Amino acid sequence: MSIPGGSDPSGPGGPGNSGSGQTGPTSSRPAWLVALGRRRWIAALVALVLVVAAGIAVFSLNRAGQEAQPAATQTQTPSATPTPTPTPSATPPPAPAPPPQPAPIPDLPAGPMNILVIGSDTRDVPAREAAAHTAATGEPQDQRADTLMVVHVPADRRNLYLISINRDNWVDIPGFGSAKINAALQYGGIDMQTATVQQLLGITIDHTLMLDFGGFKILVDGLGGIDVNVPIAFQSTIDTQHVFNAGVNHLDGQAALEFSRERHAFADGDFQRVRDQQIMLRAILARLTAGGALNDVNAVRSLVDFASCCLTVDRSFDPVQAAMLAYSLRNLDVNAIGSMTLPTAGDGFVAGQSVLFPDYGGIAAVGAALREGRIGDFAKP
Repeated sequence: MSIPGGSDPSGPGGPGNSGSGQTGPTSSRPAWLVALGRRRWIAALVALVLVVAAGIAVFSLNRAGQEAQPAATQTQTPSATPTPTPTPSATPPPAPAPPPQPAPIPDLPAGPMNILVIGSDTRDVPAREAAAHTAATGEPQDQRADTLMVVHVPADRRNLYLISINRDNWVDIPGFGSAKINAALQYGGIDMQTATVQQLLGITIDHTLMLDFGGFKILVDGLGGIDVNVPIAFQSTIDTQHVFNAGVNHLDGQAALEFSRERHAFADGDFQRVRDQQIMLRAILARLTAGGALNDVNAVRSLVDFASCCLTVDRSFDPVQAAMLAYSLRNLDVNAIGSMTLPTAGDGFVAGQSVLFPDYGGIAAVGAALREGRIGDFAKP
């Protein structure tokens, strides 16, 4: 540090410097000059200390004044007459932002729809894998249609009509020849099964859904079970040999599967089985629509995501289409669902197989009613 009017204290001849061997009192400078230099140095040092102290004091006062005022009243120039200020209350945390609204599900185009529901009896591999293998290679797979049902959805979406087809109907399978109708799934997968039903009824199938035994059990268990109104008491002849009492039974996935597959416990065999399958589908629809669940867009999307694990669908039936269909049924009246079984003309044997012969005249009338929107004349609640 330089001292006004003198040399640096740490320079030559200053304290602590032994360069000349002399100290301050024995310097060659006059004594008054030395004394004056020291007084000026001391004065400068005192002035510097005062400036720093004043700065600290001003900063402390300003900071204290700011901390004592609410944030909204802070100013650079404090008021001449300080006034008491209320203690600020704690600011409540901001309310959480509401969840974003789910994207709406588009409405299906106006018009009726025909959906083919297939229940595959495959056991060794999932139905989806078996169908994909057949579609890719043309090789038959060990699966047949244990359930065949056309679900007609009218344009207003307030009702459904279920038309069951006995699996033993002896029909012409396009590209294959005559066989039981359920064999079309084995020889040509979903596409051949769909084409066979279309040809038999003279209608267009808009979409096809297929479910195997394992997938059916998963879906029913995922819904928490199903309440089924059993019309005839019986004991299953398969798997766990579940006992079904007449009236409402709450069924888990395994029991629901046995209810839907049983035919040997009934005098009319497969005819009672298809009626029970219609009862089961009604019960599932009642469970899905209970409490207006299909009005909830998120619930519909969750349902479609859940079902996608087990359902096999045609190539044009993507998750968006499935959600649109489910959402369109939000005003469905389950009690008004009509059902029927496609008419037959008796039974017999062909090539050593027990078969049913189709009633082609009756089937043609049903097909015309489907095309013309009159299926309610045949399928009753």
